[in-house]
Amino acid sequence: MLACIGMPSIIQAERLVKRYGDFTAVDGIDFSVEPQECFGLLGPNGAGKSSTIRMISCVSPVTSGRLLVEGRDVMREPRVIKATLGVVPQEENLDDDLDVLKNLLIYSRYFDIPKDEARRRADEVLGIMELTEKRDAAIDTLSGGMKRRLLIARALINRPRLLILDEPTTGLDPHARHLVWQRLHQLKLQGATMALTTHYMEEAANLCDRLAIMDKGRILAAGTPQQLIERHVGREVVELRVAPWEKDGAMAAIRGKAGKVADGGDSILLFDTDGHLPELGIDEAKANIIKRRANLEDVFLLLTGRGLES
Repeated sequence: MLACIGMPSIIQAERLVKRYGDFTAVDGIDFSVEPQECFGLLGPNGAGKSSTIRMISCVSPVTSGRLLVEGRDVMREPRVIKATLGVVPQEENLDDDLDVLKNLLIYSRYFDIPKDEARRRADEVLGIMELTEKRDAAIDTLSGGMKRRLLIARALINRPRLLILDEPTTGLDPHARHLVWQRLHQLKLQGATMALTTHYMEEAANLCDRLAIMDKGRILAAGTPQQLIERHVGREVVELRVAPWEKDGAMAAIRGKAGKVADGGDSILLFDTDGHLPELGIDEAKANIIKRRANLEDVFLLLTGRGLES
């Protein structure tokens, strides 16, 4: 769902900076999150994504710049802001001494939700995340995917206006990851506003209406996934696979003849070619040539010279 015209931004960041001593984790970034959209910060570990999310969540102070959540300054009204957020942390921090239902009920006390209402809401969010049958289960009996879904259920207990998800599917196998994506898609269809961090290209493409690509504390590009792909790399990519000892020579021959070129590790990537291979001056009969649709990882590779898993 795209931004709602005329409604104020849910999050507004201007020249946002976060430093830890001499290290700058977030280096003067600007972005906004609009009502009823899923906005993503995409980048490798250490890009500054989680530091940004921690400032939004009011658990890490802003070094400089301006950060508003629903029009409130995070440095001036953190308690009010926290009451409106649902936060899914990167680390799994469920209480192993309590069963599934009690984890939700204890958490509801932070928001002063009456006991009977908390139980109704707990049943509701367990249903949303398809965990009703596990309501009395011990935490250590849950799979990794179930624990992530329970963390999301817990974040929904206060009916937040903004859901913050920090690497929501890290460590999950592909099947469990897709189950979490399905639940998040359902929340999007119900009008939820989300801000998430991820280093999974497929996750960003699946969930995000808009996203910002981050690296080394800065935003390199922002837009819808399709806008970023078409703006930076075109619709198709040509992968040219040659023997490792021939790669440097092939790169030298290609540069200046094929527009945008990047080193893809085990291949040479040619962008913005419309699927056509230009005259490269190499033995194409010996090269393995693959044509495919461009994706967000190609954008990141072209902008930074390295992959998202770096």
